Amino acid sequence: MTQIITSIDDAKALEGREVGLSDWAVIDQNRIDQFAEATADHQWIHVDTERAARELPDGKTIAHGYLTLALIPALTGHFVEVRNLTRAINFGLNKVRFYTPLQSGSRVRARATVLQARRRAGALLLTSEVRIEIENERKPACVAETLGMYFFDEDQA
Repeated sequence: MTQIITSIDDAKALEGREVGLSDWAVIDQNRIDQFAEATADHQWIHVDTERAARELPDGKTIAHGYLTLALIPALTGHFVEVRNLTRAINFGLNKVRFYTPLQSGSRVRARATVLQARRRAGALLLTSEVRIEIENERKPACVAETLGMYFFDEDQA
């Protein structure tokens, strides 16, 4: 269920709460190859399936860590709906850790928890923890603390 935020107080009420769990998404070799093309990161562990079959555990390539991170907006985009906005911006990350390699063909999902909601520069600064979980793995692929800035239309509040 999508959480609706229309004010900083609405966001504060979500602190400490899980706000969403996405559907599973497959991370296939085609997606990994497209990311390698887009970023010019062609390290063999990502794109050389033949060498990976010989040298990597389970014989599979591994998705780029930054690809895993880049999945966050698509996987979490429906968790929270912030209304009465003039604009919203990605303000960055506080902390990112990659715990388990994400092998080609794996299924992942995102789980998000609101950590903090604060007023900053007349906007809502929303800090969330997003976990990118891998199906049938105990440890997540990635845990990231994300920051979003949401500027409300004060005339509509």
